[in-house]
Amino acid sequence: MTFRRILVQHEQKQTAALLPKPSWIKVKVNQSSVFNETDDLVKTHQLNTVCTEAACPNIGECWTKRHATIMILGSVCTRACAFCNVTTGKPSPIDLEEPVRTALMVQKLNLRHVVITSVDRDDLKDGGAQHFANVITEIRKLSPSITIEILTPDFLRKEGALITISAVQPDVFNHNMETVPRLYPSIRPGARYFQSLRILFEMKQYQPNVFTKSGMMLGLGESKEEVMQVMDDLRCAQVDFLTLGQYLRPTLKHAEVKRYVTPEEFEEYNHIAKSKGFLMVSSSPLTRSSYHADEDFKILQTKRQSTHLSN
Repeated sequence: MTFRRILVQHEQKQTAALLPKPSWIKVKVNQSSVFNETDDLVKTHQLNTVCTEAACPNIGECWTKRHATIMILGSVCTRACAFCNVTTGKPSPIDLEEPVRTALMVQKLNLRHVVITSVDRDDLKDGGAQHFANVITEIRKLSPSITIEILTPDFLRKEGALITISAVQPDVFNHNMETVPRLYPSIRPGARYFQSLRILFEMKQYQPNVFTKSGMMLGLGESKEEVMQVMDDLRCAQVDFLTLGQYLRPTLKHAEVKRYVTPEEFEEYNHIAKSKGFLMVSSSPLTRSSYHADEDFKILQTKRQSTHLSN
């Protein structure tokens, strides 16, 4: 699939939005041979990416830099979140060869930092935790110097899942809160707000040196006070890195955009979050969980070192 075709599909889906998109949301076409090479590698290794499945607006920029967020455990999710474009249904059995294929692709892309995410797999006893661990292990066999960031489901009612993942020590553990607790019943009905907070906190207890990260979408009807309360809750859970981005409606079947948050408001949230003690904050209309993840990881390392030196 060419970048232009992906962009056209994304734009067609976005016409479902009831509010006209402001100028700061529009995505520039940035097709290149490197984009096509990345696309070919994804197809060759029979992998899924959240870039295509979730119709990410930054796919052109990221794939041109050979950055692709790999989505493991299939492309069908057991949840039906009102904001997400990933297909909901009955997933296929786990592909036991996926960890090796993922490691081969990461090696060919010559990545310094990779982001691995997945669909929710409520059908699995451990929610897919062991598969995450297997992917991390295989990547490190072929690319021992790489840093690995994982963006996981909430592992609701999956006892022991975090212990399995913490044992292989990802460099960054990311789980998104997505929105404020008041909106969970309509936006994230299969999830529980305090379960999401709990896994972020518990990962820090298991592995204090692992960076923890979480993100929210804005524009779903949340208030400023509610956003700041989530920030406070995340800091109580010792989360290091916060991402804030604009929610974009994939289709008419999904939750509508209540408003487009201005770049100035995102900048204000950036300052507020930093004042609350986050080690790092990424806050802009097009910010997504894995956007600029490699550059952000280097900054996180530098800031942690500076904090240790100052103490």
